[in-house]
Amino acid sequence: MRLLDKLDAVAAARKALLPAGIEVFGTPIEEIYSSTEAKIDGRRILFLGTNNYLGLTFAPECLKAAHNAIDSEGTGTTGSRMANGSYIGHRALEREFAEFYHSQSCIVFTTGYQANLATISGLAGVGDVIVIDGDSHASIYDGCRLSGAEIIRFRHNDISDLEKRLHRLGDRSRSTLIIVEGIYSMLGDRAPLAEIVKIKNAYDSTLLLDEAHSLGVLGKTGQGLVEEKGLVGQIDFITGTFSKSLGSIGGFCVSNHAQLDQLRFVSRPYIFTASPTPATIASTRAALKLLRDGTELRRQLWENARQLYSRLQELGYQLGPEPSPIIAAILDTPQQALALWKGLLEKGIYVNLILPPAAPEGKSLVRCSVSAAHSVEQMAYVGEAFGALRKTLFQ
Repeated sequence: MRLLDKLDAVAAARKALLPAGIEVFGTPIEEIYSSTEAKIDGRRILFLGTNNYLGLTFAPECLKAAHNAIDSEGTGTTGSRMANGSYIGHRALEREFAEFYHSQSCIVFTTGYQANLATISGLAGVGDVIVIDGDSHASIYDGCRLSGAEIIRFRHNDISDLEKRLHRLGDRSRSTLIIVEGIYSMLGDRAPLAEIVKIKNAYDSTLLLDEAHSLGVLGKTGQGLVEEKGLVGQIDFITGTFSKSLGSIGGFCVSNHAQLDQLRFVSRPYIFTASPTPATIASTRAALKLLRDGTELRRQLWENARQLYSRLQELGYQLGPEPSPIIAAILDTPQQALALWKGLLEKGIYVNLILPPAAPEGKSLVRCSVSAAHSVEQMAYVGEAFGALRKTLFQ
C-alpha cells in the first residue's frame, strides 16, 4: 500500500457511513449568540453539543479579564513554558489550582490533551506498567503510547478485573500507574473511585485521575469526583482541562508529590509547546473563581441534566447508566444515530454524533451536553423534539 492509500480507505469508510452532502463533523458555526445559541446554515440553533457545563464562555468577569490581558500582554507568548512562555499569570494560575485542590504544586499546560500526554509520558517509561480503563479518552491512550510503558486495559469500571490484572503483575505493581476518569465522556458514568483507591493502596501503585468532565460538575466547590467522594489528598495526580467547565482551553496537573515539578524537565509535550495565551490564562483565572463559588450554577446544571435524562428515559431511549450533564442516546446502528442527529438539527438543536469505533461496544451515540445556562424552557423543547422524533423514526 502506498503512503496515501490508507487515507483513501478512511474516506471510503466514512462515505459508507455518511450520505454525501451531510456535513456532520466539523459543522461550521457561523455566529455565536450566547453560551446556548448560535447560527448554523443561516438558522438560529440551540447548542446541546458543547461541554460548556457552567455556561461561562460569556461570563462578564471572564470576558473582561481576557480583554485586559490582551491589552496589557498581547495576543500570545510566542514561546514555551521552558523559554519565555511563563508569565506571572501562568504561575499565578498554577498556585490557584494547587490551592483549589489543597495540593503542593500544579503545572499548567496549553491543552487538556497535552496535560495527559505530558503527565503520563513523564511519569511512566520503558519497564513500567500503565493500567487503564478500557473506555479511556484518546489523550490517555496517546500518553501511554508516548511513554513506552507496557499498557494493560481493564474492563470499564470493573473493579474485580482491575484487581486481577494488578495481582498478576506481582512486584511490578509498585511501578504501575493506574489511570481512570471522574466522568467518562461518552456515556457520562463515573469511576468507582473509592474502591479504586483501596486497590491502588493495597498494591502500592500510583493513581492518576482525569477530572476533565467532572471539574466544576461534582463536589461542593466543583473539584470533581475526588471531592464528591471525600478523597482529596488520596489521589497521586489529578489532571483536567480548561475547555469544559472553565470555558477556555488549556490543562493542568496537581499533586502532593514533590516529583511533579520534575515533569517540567522531562515531558516533551510541555517543553516543546508554546504556552497558553495571556487572554486564555486570565479568563481561566476568572472562571476558576466562578467555578469554585458556583453552587447555584451546579444546582441548575444538575436540575437541567436530571430533567432531560428523565424525559428521554420516559420516551424509551436507551441511555447511560446514570444522570449526568453528558446524556447519550444509544442507537444500534450508525444510520439510526444519523437520522436522529439530522432530525434534531432540523428542529434547531445541535448535538454530537458519535459513530464506531469511538462509541462503546460498536454502538452509535447521539450525545447531549447539558449546561447550567440552558433554561427550563429550552430543556422542555429538547424533550419535545426527542419525543416527536421517537415517534417518526423508531415506531
